[in-house]
Amino acid sequence: MATRQSVDEHIHQCENALKSAQEQYDRASLQEHYGDVEFTSSLQQLEQSYNELAKLALSCNDQQRERLHRMRLQLQQVQNKMTLLDH
Repeated sequence: MATRQSVDEHIHQCENALKSAQEQYDRASLQEHYGDVEFTSSLQQLEQSYNELAKLALSCNDQQRERLHRMRLQLQQVQNKMTLLDH
C-alpha cells in the first residue's frame, strides 16, 4: 500500500509539473515558435507525472486513489490545452 508521504510527494511533483507547463503554455501563446525545446520538455514532464500517478494508484486506498485521479485529470487538461495550442 502506498504511504501518505509517497502520495503527497507525487502530488507535489505533479503540481510543479503543472506550474512549469502553464508557464510554458503562456510563453508559447505569446512567442509562438520560440522555446520549442522547453515546451516539449514540459509536455514530457506532464506525461511522465501522469504515468507515475497511474502506477502509484494501483497500490493506494480509495481516498488516495481519488486524490491521484483528480490530479491526473488536471494533468490531462493541461496536456490537451498545450497540444491544441497553435504553436
